[in-house]
Amino acid sequence: MSLVVTGATGQLGRLVVEGLLDAGVPAGEIAAVVRSKEKAADLAERGVEVRVADYSVPESLAGAFRAGDRVLLISGSEVGRRLPQHQAVIDAAKAAGVALLAYTGVLGGPAADFALADEHKATEQAILDSGLPYTFLRNGWYHENYTANLAPVLAHGAVVANAGDGRVASASRADYAAAAVAVLTGEGHEGRAYELSGDAAWSLAEYAAEVARQSGKDVVYRAVTPEENREVLLGAGLPAPFADILVGVDTAIGQGLLAHRSGDLARLIGRPTTPLADAVAEALK
Repeated sequence: MSLVVTGATGQLGRLVVEGLLDAGVPAGEIAAVVRSKEKAADLAERGVEVRVADYSVPESLAGAFRAGDRVLLISGSEVGRRLPQHQAVIDAAKAAGVALLAYTGVLGGPAADFALADEHKATEQAILDSGLPYTFLRNGWYHENYTANLAPVLAHGAVVANAGDGRVASASRADYAAAAVAVLTGEGHEGRAYELSGDAAWSLAEYAAEVARQSGKDVVYRAVTPEENREVLLGAGLPAPFADILVGVDTAIGQGLLAHRSGDLARLIGRPTTPLADAVAEALK
């Protein structure tokens, strides 16, 4: 039996593998499923088993899992193509007889009423239909979704969004990785759906004020309409389908769909979630 992390060379996957190692899991009991063996060379050097497979190539997944494995399916990044990719992983996991399939979905699960959530909800249903033992890790928004974009915010002195006065209960990527580690290494998580979010919910006006405070620069929140935001995103070079998704997320924030705080994340990781101010400070470094 191995603890298997798919997408293990991605930003979240690497943190999960590191978290497993830090938790004392022997490297030989960890398997990293990756598309590129070369990108996982450092993991292999540390004794982690590397299994090469691609969500988009179902036949490559035939050897990705073993009977009794506990598997973390990290959702794919290709929006619009994720459901068939995830289905291929689910089918391979079922054929192998894995002991648990944990999936990184979206906060709210079936109640998440915005386009970015559609593939997540369909994937959860596919896992339920498979009959596999499961855990749903419904991740909320990441601090890094904002802090990774600080350069243009500082350059223009504005956070631009169509989220109105909505609030976001975000947490750090490392917090969500720690929750995945807790599920993979712990007991009693089968059949559970965890609504994962930060301990505090903040508005974009508060975020802009925090960036201004720490950077010493004038930064404000500029609330715009969905149509205006779409034009801004298109002007920044984003493809229209992705711009529409981001506009939809902002609309969801305005409706309070990413502000829910269940406390599940802090309970799973055994500590408070990372404050937004800490993420801003890290990004400004």
